[in-house]
Amino acid sequence: MDFAFTEEQEALRAGARRFLAQHSSSARVRAAMKSERGWDVDVWQRIGQELGWASMIVPEAYGGAGAGHVELVGLLEEAGYALLCAPLLSTVALGTNALLLGSHEAPRAAWLPRIAAGEATATVAYLEAPARADADSITAVARLDGDDYVLSGIKRFVLDGATATVLVVAARVAGAGAGEAGVALFAVPADAAGVERRGLATMDQTRRVADVTLRDVRVPRSAVVAGPGLGWGVLQGTLQRACVALAAEQVGGAQRCLEMSVEYAKVRVQFGRPIGSFQAIKHRCADMFVDVESARSAAYYAGCVAASGDAAELTVAASTAKAFCSEAFFRTAAETLQVHGGIGITWEHDAHLYFKRARGSESLFGDPSSHREVVARCIGLE
Repeated sequence: MDFAFTEEQEALRAGARRFLAQHSSSARVRAAMKSERGWDVDVWQRIGQELGWASMIVPEAYGGAGAGHVELVGLLEEAGYALLCAPLLSTVALGTNALLLGSHEAPRAAWLPRIAAGEATATVAYLEAPARADADSITAVARLDGDDYVLSGIKRFVLDGATATVLVVAARVAGAGAGEAGVALFAVPADAAGVERRGLATMDQTRRVADVTLRDVRVPRSAVVAGPGLGWGVLQGTLQRACVALAAEQVGGAQRCLEMSVEYAKVRVQFGRPIGSFQAIKHRCADMFVDVESARSAAYYAGCVAASGDAAELTVAASTAKAFCSEAFFRTAAETLQVHGGIGITWEHDAHLYFKRARGSESLFGDPSSHREVVARCIGLE
């Protein structure tokens, strides 16, 4: 498949690159890491309200830009390159996708205009302990009580869960059955009575996760995003699209690692020669280049499939991209540390920040091994 961004898409990417060079510089990233919420409110307001990135895939009917997943892939590649600290991935790739794929209009009408206007952020809370991604692992309960559902349970490792305005929660409806059949999704305002959120300390300080406890949280029937029998399918579709978005972000991070390595190899001199002239270093950088370009192809292809709406093909493309791009980013980040030597592991150098982002994102939405299992099943291997 031949692929090229349109002029309009390239303009979006170029504008994002200029904005992020200023507002997601190394100094700004480090300042965001030290802040309580993990991202700069003023930068997010500009992203959401002036640039319209939060509205990227929101249909025009809800006040959004009405763009697609190809545009989102291009944008998130730039965000990954700049190591952006912001609830962009959680809001657009998780929350917005879940609302769009859901079977009920009320949650879309309630939340998508606010997301598109940059007034609300969103995420999806689905993992529990142990952090498995199968339907049986969802034990949070939703009990029907009159015209309301009452939710109880604990959700783990919720991306931007401590700061999101709305949580799309996966829970098992009491009496609806075991396995996939009983899973439903609910749009839960984060300030609802009974919602408790606790930020977690993680290796990657550029991205925040939280545990969310639901203690008899009451929401109306209109909060149902997808009911029993549909909820699991909507969750899987959401996670597949999130994998595509994350793969693009990983490509951007890997590209920056490659550039840092090449730049350093040209100026670092040993034995009277730039280290980039030594075969061990130049071949290491060449391997990084192959990883980056291969990962980019996988992410772009997955973005095209997500835009096409082919569900069966998306299952394969999303898992392929997530598995390959995760490992390519991690290998590239690890090799960057090797090329830089001792300076690469100092706090002042950015190499360790990309390494930690690579390691953290490797397990986000499923690790490479779990996605290889998905691909294996799709090609007829059980």
